[in-house]
Amino acid sequence: MEVTRTLARYVVNSNLKDIPEAVQAEATRSIVNWLGCAVGGCRHETIDRALQALGAFSGKAEATLMGRGEKLDIFLAALLNGMSSHVFDFDDTHLKTIIHPAGPVASALFALAEHRQISGADLLHAFILGIEVECRIGNAVYPEHYDVGWHITGTAGVFGAAAAVGKILDLDEQQMVWALGIAGTQSSGFREMFGTMCKSFHPGRAAQNGMLAAFLAQKNFTSSDQVLEAKRGFANVMST
Repeated sequence: MEVTRTLARYVVNSNLKDIPEAVQAEATRSIVNWLGCAVGGCRHETIDRALQALGAFSGKAEATLMGRGEKLDIFLAALLNGMSSHVFDFDDTHLKTIIHPAGPVASALFALAEHRQISGADLLHAFILGIEVECRIGNAVYPEHYDVGWHITGTAGVFGAAAAVGKILDLDEQQMVWALGIAGTQSSGFREMFGTMCKSFHPGRAAQNGMLAAFLAQKNFTSSDQVLEAKRGFANVMST
């Protein structure tokens, strides 16, 4: 079975009108929660230190750091907003897998929305799809993946960010397959980092890397077509 392609096809062909209203309402709540967490964490020393280290290397200053006056390029904004939203660990949680799903996805989408015009409906739809993707992938590898030491918010979150941004970029099916592959080869994050600044770095990096994957795929940068199911792919390498 072509697992990666099936998932990519679902994302590409999805229409917002097919998403139940109750799901859209919960997604809206999740976005509001993410915003609150990102603003709440924006002055944490983790964000200050990351900004001091990386701010000077930013490209075009067009994306907002939530709760702060600084603007960065969309990739660094996705990174820092993802970190900010998770730094206090109050962001939403998919209890079955312990994924914090909004951080990687919303951080990428909101940065992208300052680079190109995105309707509220399209942003909400992409957000829902991104969370669907990362949580389904999380379901497939949990609990062994988490128990061995992977931080699943980072490792699964990168797929969600790639799918969400890819939906906004209107990737075709093959490009979405590649986006998931490019995301998967960047999948990382160790539970050993819990209690350090690196814990919040994981969802931020997932947002940044997922966005990068979608932009590369848009220009037909290739990857394996079977990142999820292949013998040397995500599920078999990072879980049982």
